Amino acid sequence: ETRPRMSEFHVRSTIISRYAFTTVSCTMVNSGSEAREAVFEMQIPAAAFVSNFTMSIGNKTYYGEVTGKEKKNSTDDKERQKKPPNPTEARENGYETFKASVFIPRKMQARFILHYEELLQRRLGKYEYTVSIRPQQLVGRLRVEVNILENSGIVSLEVPPLRNSKQKGNGKAEGDVSPPPSTVIGHTKTLAKVTFNPSVVEQTRIARNGILGDFIIRYDVNRELSVGDVQILNGYFVHYFAPTDLPPLPKNVVFVLDSSASMVGTKLKQTKEALFTILQDLRPEDHFNIIGFSNRIKVWQQDRLVPVTPNNIRDAKKYIHNMSPTGGTNINGALQTGAKLLNDYIAQNDIDARSVSLIIFLTDGRPTVGETQSSKILSNTKDAIRDKFCLFTIGIGNDVDHKLLERMALENCGMTRLFQEDEDAASHLKGFYDEIGTPLLSDIRVDYPEDDVEQVTQNFFPNYFNGSEIIIAGKLINRTSDKLHVEVTASNSKKYILLKTDVAIDLPSRNDIRGVPGLEDGKGDNNYIERAWSYLTIKELLNSRLKSDDSQEKDSLMEKAKSMALAYNFVTPFTVLKMKEAGLHSEAPQEEFMSPSTDGIGEKVQSLQGHKAPPGIRRGQDKQRIKISRTSADGDPHFVIDFPSSKFSVCFNIDGEPGDILRLVSDHKESGVTVNGQLIGAPAPPNGHKKHRTYFSTITILSNKPERSYLEITPRRVILDDGERLVLSCGRSAVVRSRSLEVSISAYSNITVTIRDSISFVILIHHYKKPAPYQRNHLGFYISNSKGLSSDSHGLLGQFLNHEVRLLQESLNTSLQEVGQSQTEALKANPTNTLKVKGRLVPVVWKQRRIYNGQQEVHCWFAKNNADKLIDGSYKDYLASHPFDTGTSLGL
Repeated sequence: ETRPRMSEFHVRSTIISRYAFTTVSCTMVNSGSEAREAVFEMQIPAAAFVSNFTMSIGNKTYYGEVTGKEKKNSTDDKERQKKPPNPTEARENGYETFKASVFIPRKMQARFILHYEELLQRRLGKYEYTVSIRPQQLVGRLRVEVNILENSGIVSLEVPPLRNSKQKGNGKAEGDVSPPPSTVIGHTKTLAKVTFNPSVVEQTRIARNGILGDFIIRYDVNRELSVGDVQILNGYFVHYFAPTDLPPLPKNVVFVLDSSASMVGTKLKQTKEALFTILQDLRPEDHFNIIGFSNRIKVWQQDRLVPVTPNNIRDAKKYIHNMSPTGGTNINGALQTGAKLLNDYIAQNDIDARSVSLIIFLTDGRPTVGETQSSKILSNTKDAIRDKFCLFTIGIGNDVDHKLLERMALENCGMTRLFQEDEDAASHLKGFYDEIGTPLLSDIRVDYPEDDVEQVTQNFFPNYFNGSEIIIAGKLINRTSDKLHVEVTASNSKKYILLKTDVAIDLPSRNDIRGVPGLEDGKGDNNYIERAWSYLTIKELLNSRLKSDDSQEKDSLMEKAKSMALAYNFVTPFTVLKMKEAGLHSEAPQEEFMSPSTDGIGEKVQSLQGHKAPPGIRRGQDKQRIKISRTSADGDPHFVIDFPSSKFSVCFNIDGEPGDILRLVSDHKESGVTVNGQLIGAPAPPNGHKKHRTYFSTITILSNKPERSYLEITPRRVILDDGERLVLSCGRSAVVRSRSLEVSISAYSNITVTIRDSISFVILIHHYKKPAPYQRNHLGFYISNSKGLSSDSHGLLGQFLNHEVRLLQESLNTSLQEVGQSQTEALKANPTNTLKVKGRLVPVVWKQRRIYNGQQEVHCWFAKNNADKLIDGSYKDYLASHPFDTGTSLGL
């Protein structure tokens, strides 16, 4: 035994509303006396995006960082960097293989953790979630755990036997539908938990080589015949539309089948077998024809489509039975013939206006006869079809030009499928036909009011087939509205509005999955709808790029897809995973380390969230690092501005309204930094002069240089989004660094934010264990380093950072004169004075303030009336429209 032993293979998956988060963790042990190579290999669905990968070898940890692919690097360069484990191009039956190999030092172990995400597609009336279990050796601890949450209710959940395309015959008796041994299934109306936990003995019975196969879960959800299921969370929506109980539409179908020499043997036999069954399933109102092609093109019934009658079906079967494999492959000619046949038929016959026309094209090879250039074949096919009907393409075996088939289908509103040449191809072909064999609606449009939504994914669909599902996602513009209007139009013989309804945007309760039992102790990914939207948008951009012939448009689509993939940390054709070493201590830390809590799904990857590292900080270490500055906004917001060169401070209060968002620092144009603070209300203490108190409940810090990132801080949690969203609890100490930003949390005490090492802010957390009625948990904001802010910075605090203020003395004859610094002390005896600020005269009184949780006392000149004359303009000019508003006050 030379390879390392796998001691653990653990898959944990959470599916929320069809969106699946999967985490695979695998531990390998090298018990040998010398270093050995360990290979971690995982087949993941081709439709999935990898979102994170980490490896720990001995005491070193490497984490994957998603970065944009460089354009066209030279190939020898690629050969040399063997390090980044990118999903390989080996697509097998809709899978891609993710592979990473490392050397494990002797007597040590390596742990791999892979995260990927996908939106499950509904096919033949079921969602199918599949996990590949192919550890290639027997594993001591092997466990798969899948949690499903579907608010509409889960129906017909099933776990079929393991599926293994590699093994011929599969060793399973026909009709065996029982779940794999050791599977436990439990479910309530909306929640399901499935575990598969085979012992080594049970694994041996399935396969001695550790290739167990695919573990599959199929289920559907409850549906009412209505506008569908619209789910809304955190300003994003996803709309699932899958009506049932509608009469099938008649179809006009032309089968175009490859009968070239390479189809000899199994492939042609399978194709014939599948077609016999498909012909049997045509409905009496359908019309059809068959074209066989090699280097010659043979049409079964010249210039027409025939109705479905017992005689026509019998003759068609005979025609197919007699097809023999000879000659080359004239793909272009065959498609031209098929398209002309269907177009002429539509034009010349009084066909049923509701009917759906389609071509089903099957081949096993590449074009060898006639037009052989892919680009030409594509444009010819598009010109011939002219958006009149859809083209569905099927590839069999390994010699297919799958890019050509995929693009042909995409450009002509169809779908494509690739099948291996095995004994099961006939049932795959039949399965694909079943997906498109029952059209229920055509020309479906889904509309939402333009003022309510933006960035909506594709909302027009040429056909809706029974058993499938239409999915649309988008962003809400108006987040305060309590309903979303949805209209679904579909055309049959007469255009008519099918469904129209207002969907209640219910309080987050229904779609908020925190606190759901069984989902990671009540943790779930709280922005799964946003991620589903980003997943769909990226898929659409990739498809549009595939269809485009314009290189400029291609580049712009690629850039859009790339920036979105970077924002959501997805590995796509334009992004790669680069492995970096995390700067963790090699010796075991003596004190207790705290790792950031990531309210995410899957394992808590100790201290490795994407490119955030190192996470742990020793308690107490951060206390000294913070330089307390007096320039601040804290409490019921009391503002203090320190003028070190004048050796005095100025203070003022702002009496805002609950919900107001104040611009504290606005320097978006120069340094790219903006800080906004949102107020929360509380009753005023008894016997006070105020009608209510206000405190800062949220501080938002935005920075757009060198790349855009933002922080949203509340007394409970910090959200950091610099392209990858990370949620940290304020109750856990942690340090998170990205290229230009460092956030250091001292549990329940304070948060220090440093931007590009030249700007730093400290946010104090005020937490009350037993608050009085007029107290609220709130935040204080302190500027501890403003070197990196420009002289043009503005905002309630920002405008004073680079300006000096003069104190004027009132003499007996009331003429004002400037005071030197030495006299400032003497003036303090005089309780009222005047400040000169940018030419304005501001009356002030001498006051004492306590800041920093009462730990420091400040003496300051106080400006009354909401800082009238002290600040540029009036308090109302400093109200932002939303927390992420980077505009400046006063149009400056």
